[in-house]
Amino acid sequence: MEKQQDLSRGLKNRHVQLLAIGGAIGTGLFLGSGRSIHLAGPSILLTYLITGILCFFVMRALGEVLLSNLEYHSFVDFVYEYFGERAAFITGWTYWFCWVSLAMADLTATGLYVQYWLPGMPQWVPSFVVLVALVIMNLTAVKHFGEMEFWFALVKVIAILALIGIGTAMILRGFSTDVSISGFSNLWSHGGWFPNGLKGFILSFQMAVFAFTGIELVGLTAGETENPQQVIPQAINNIPIRIIIFYIGALGIIMSIYPWNAVSPDKSPFVQVFAAMGIAAAASVINFVVLTAAASACNSGIFSTSRMLFSLAKEGNAPASMQQLTKSRVPSQATIFSAAVIFISVILNYIMPESVFVLITSIATFCFIFIWAMMVLCHLKYRQTNPAAAKNNSFRMPLYPVINYVILAFFAFVLIVLALNEETRVALIVTPVWFLLLAVLYQICVVPRRNKEQKPSEDLN
Repeated sequence: MEKQQDLSRGLKNRHVQLLAIGGAIGTGLFLGSGRSIHLAGPSILLTYLITGILCFFVMRALGEVLLSNLEYHSFVDFVYEYFGERAAFITGWTYWFCWVSLAMADLTATGLYVQYWLPGMPQWVPSFVVLVALVIMNLTAVKHFGEMEFWFALVKVIAILALIGIGTAMILRGFSTDVSISGFSNLWSHGGWFPNGLKGFILSFQMAVFAFTGIELVGLTAGETENPQQVIPQAINNIPIRIIIFYIGALGIIMSIYPWNAVSPDKSPFVQVFAAMGIAAAASVINFVVLTAAASACNSGIFSTSRMLFSLAKEGNAPASMQQLTKSRVPSQATIFSAAVIFISVILNYIMPESVFVLITSIATFCFIFIWAMMVLCHLKYRQTNPAAAKNNSFRMPLYPVINYVILAFFAFVLIVLALNEETRVALIVTPVWFLLLAVLYQICVVPRRNKEQKPSEDLN
């Protein structure tokens, strides 16, 4: 092993573009959209549109600050600069916690999906095999991570485009399913656009926000992208097109073929529609797609958590060993540590196969809202403290500062939504414990060390 100063810039343009797509397409869309449709009906399209637009502005804020200084390897670097070490410590470890929890959930999901084909297979075995394979890939070189994620994302994209293409043909031909005749009129002829009223529409925002968690991963690749000033703006600016195609387009087609009240909240609506198309192996096809989506999310989790630990270690907020790099300039110790924590899910799958996905996703939603809010606040601070530099930045966020406050108000609204739903309310109780723990650890571990480092210089004076 070699210890080097910088991460490898091995991610190419096509890797980053597909990372941006893959970050916006995951279990929240493939699995969670069934529950969202059940809550909101056709108005779910408006939910995803509102959430997607505001997430786009969060990404514009992130991109502007990242590209203002190419020495930033992640957003934790500028949190440190604008809000100090304590905020950077809490933000970095919280982002690590976000992705660890998501990776654990998705790793568990891979075991469940494999059981569809091999019912006798213990749930923990596929989870263990997938984790080992992903860790090996992540330890070799960042270009292998990019290549793997490129193909994972491509499978998801092809599946959604196939659904949209075939589904549009079915609608235009008036194809009959077991519940209705396909047609765009199904969007408004089963109780209107808001069949469950304002309450159903509001409650759907939690899953919509969860569906977009991970979209900021493209910003984490800034330190390992060959040409960040060109590639990152391109990836971020394409987000609105992806939202329209992959979320609004796909779900609009689904509810035009299957009326919203015929979609099961407990199953993937993609499976139901492919089955309605008469494709014999539809369930297996979609099961494979959802399996790759889960593996993709876990892959992204290992990548992002290791980079977070590397960044935290550089600032002295994690053990120095987490800075250790391989000859390919991959943070090996950070990758292994994150994987070891994620491995807890394999043990839990062996001991108690039943899982707590709703709890995990709601906690992750709470934590991601905190992370995104910190990005928006850092952008505000950057604009206020560096007006001259901001003026010369070629990738400025539009509608500043009004949109910053709109985004923060939206996040407060989503937290209220979490409190309204009995299934997600527990996250508001559990998650503050995490932040309290981090505050205590900072005081115990970091503050004494900082005081010790400053004491010699004070003695000299």
